[in-house]
Amino acid sequence: MNSHSDWSAVVADIARTSGQSFTLHKVVPVSGGSINTAYRLDGDGRQYFVKINAADRLEMFAAEADGLAEIAAASAMRVPEALVYGADGTNAWLVCEYIAFGARQHRSEEWMGQQLAEMHRHTAAQFGWHRDNTIGATLQRNDRTDNWLEFWREKRLGFQLGLLLERGMGDRLATDVEALGEAMPLFFSGYTPGPSLLHGDLWGGNHGYDEQGQPVIFDPAVYYGDREADLAMTELFGGFGPDFYAAYQATWPLDAGYKQRRMLYNLYHIMNHANLFGGGYLHQAEGMTAQLLAELRQGLSDRHPEKL
Repeated sequence: MNSHSDWSAVVADIARTSGQSFTLHKVVPVSGGSINTAYRLDGDGRQYFVKINAADRLEMFAAEADGLAEIAAASAMRVPEALVYGADGTNAWLVCEYIAFGARQHRSEEWMGQQLAEMHRHTAAQFGWHRDNTIGATLQRNDRTDNWLEFWREKRLGFQLGLLLERGMGDRLATDVEALGEAMPLFFSGYTPGPSLLHGDLWGGNHGYDEQGQPVIFDPAVYYGDREADLAMTELFGGFGPDFYAAYQATWPLDAGYKQRRMLYNLYHIMNHANLFGGGYLHQAEGMTAQLLAELRQGLSDRHPEKL
């Protein structure tokens, strides 16, 4: 979709949903995504942000729109408002509010930490969510459960391992991931997480600041889970400064065991990157799993040397 004539179905969706006619004047490519192509549509004094993918990815956009609405309903952090999603025989699209981003201001990261902590205070009765969605381009299973460890073992690590095995990539990893799943309760001694509203894919590229310096998060993979999982991913690829972490801690302090669980949560994302991109991510996942098991063995040795 690169000419005005290609956009007639999207334009009609915008007009129908907004209740206002929309005449498209300009299409501006927007960089930054690897899964979808993105554009800014200008017309009639209004602007919209549009993601485009193949027609069979309509459900991915439907779930993203639901996720944005879920975060917005918590009234803690700004997200782009999803206007409409749709598809024709070739393309699927998601139309959102266009937000002009600006420079980070003096208190922007502080506000980000405070607001994320407040978003995490929004809870549900169970872990998971009412629908599956995607993490990148990968299906993310969100079957509801009361058992967080079971959820993480089966719907996160186990699901990613199954995809790797289907691709003939995970044989060496399988034994260690299964052993890690069995021993996982040791990481949660004295800590019982609750089902917090999570962004789900909170790396540095999925947040920014508007022209007033206020935080904005986008491209969510929403579900309800341990808030530490969101915090862990902020540390995986960087992009968040010390003021963010200090403000989060001041608003809602993390459990002391977070540092031991951080890698367990980030293993999911590295396994997903192995499924999406292969290469060194598989070796990184193998190294992380081996390190987690070594930490478990060391902890057990320190507490119960007679069991080794």
